[in-house]
Amino acid sequence: MANSDIRERIQKYKGTVKNWQIADHLGIADTTFSRWLRKELTMEKKELIMSAIERLAKGECR
Repeated sequence: MANSDIRERIQKYKGTVKNWQIADHLGIADTTFSRWLRKELTMEKKELIMSAIERLAKGECR
């Protein structure tokens, strides 16, 4: 499955970090984020998403 590393990280924080929050943090629509996950992303985008997930999980932004 494409972007399994990102999906696993989101699953790790299930209940704490939601897809719409990640999208909001990135400044994109939640539907756009869902589309991004369908195909393997560049390392640059993955790093942005992983950073957003970690920041949201730590409560650094809402």
